[in-house]
Amino acid sequence: MHIVMFLVPLMLLLVALGVFLFSWAVKNGQYDDLDGPAHRILYDDDKDMIPDDARTDKKADKEGQASTRDSDQNPDNKA
Repeated sequence: MHIVMFLVPLMLLLVALGVFLFSWAVKNGQYDDLDGPAHRILYDDDKDMIPDDARTDKKADKEGQASTRDSDQNPDNKA
């Protein structure tokens, strides 16, 4: 019986601590955006870290061709 007198107040303290931590998290916006991180994983943002000579896409080549075409169309434009 003595253990119950010890465990009941301990349980009430733990419940009060849990309620306090939950209310603190809600007030600080921890639960505001639940879907954002799940969708953010789908975006491919690694292309900025890949060197130009190792890229498989031809984005750098297309940009180079676009600047060449611009100078071909406008002979007054000296790049």
